[in-house]
Amino acid sequence: ERLKADERFCRIPVIFLSALHDSENIVKGFKMGASDYVSKPFNHEELITRVAHHMFIAEAQRVIVRQNEELQETLASRDKMYSVIAHDLRSPIGSLKMLFNTLLDSLDAERVGAGNLDMLRMGNDIAEDTFSLLDNLLKWTKCQTGRMHTVDVDLAEVVLFSSKISESVARTKGIVVEYDIPAPIHVRCDVDMVKTIVRNLLSNAIKYSPEGGGKIIVSTAETPTHAVVRVRDFGVGIKPEDLNKVLDPAMYFTTYGTGKEEGSGLGLQLCLDLVHRNGGEMTVE
Repeated sequence: ERLKADERFCRIPVIFLSALHDSENIVKGFKMGASDYVSKPFNHEELITRVAHHMFIAEAQRVIVRQNEELQETLASRDKMYSVIAHDLRSPIGSLKMLFNTLLDSLDAERVGAGNLDMLRMGNDIAEDTFSLLDNLLKWTKCQTGRMHTVDVDLAEVVLFSSKISESVARTKGIVVEYDIPAPIHVRCDVDMVKTIVRNLLSNAIKYSPEGGGKIIVSTAETPTHAVVRVRDFGVGIKPEDLNKVLDPAMYFTTYGTGKEEGSGLGLQLCLDLVHRNGGEMTVE
């Protein structure tokens, strides 16, 4: 009891060697923290083998503890690095993104030429994708550290606001975003996480919708148990055999968009994690 109560000695394995061999004393020995219990009379070779075995286990446990501590330090450093990189780059990339958005909204092929307009669109796509990736990295590191800030909020308003921000991306691809948000829905959630979920779902819908004629419908509804958010597109769809891969956390799955847009494979996995952290479920049809 004294050994196990002392931080210096508590991890030393203890083997009882005793003439007391009834089950009550054996159970008591193990409850006190014994690693093994050998009754007298005993075999010398067996006892030495048991001692060696438990010394090996104790050393292996020390190695595991040490490696786990090193791993946790490495993960913490990685998450901090990702967070710093994403935070420091997010602001200038965000400004660049807004600049491209403004240029594309105010210029046409007649004023700048078809070739220059195509380059502007390409620059806009790169800025949008980079900003989205950096924002996802920030949210991902926030998830890893378990930080959440839940408040009571109108979910319908949050969804509408988040969707409106992505409308400029849809416009550059000639896609119309429609809304079916009939009434307020009051929930308790992390607003920042919900914004990220909607932005990623809408980004995916835009990516896989046809250029110059596509349509996306963002809708909200309320059931007795859930607030429901739907993002529906009328694009290329998903093959039945690939449907289960989309939300499988153990699988990296991504395909090119209709404009040859590339995905990081992080967006939907992040959405799934954020939905679960807010007590929800995510499905795809």
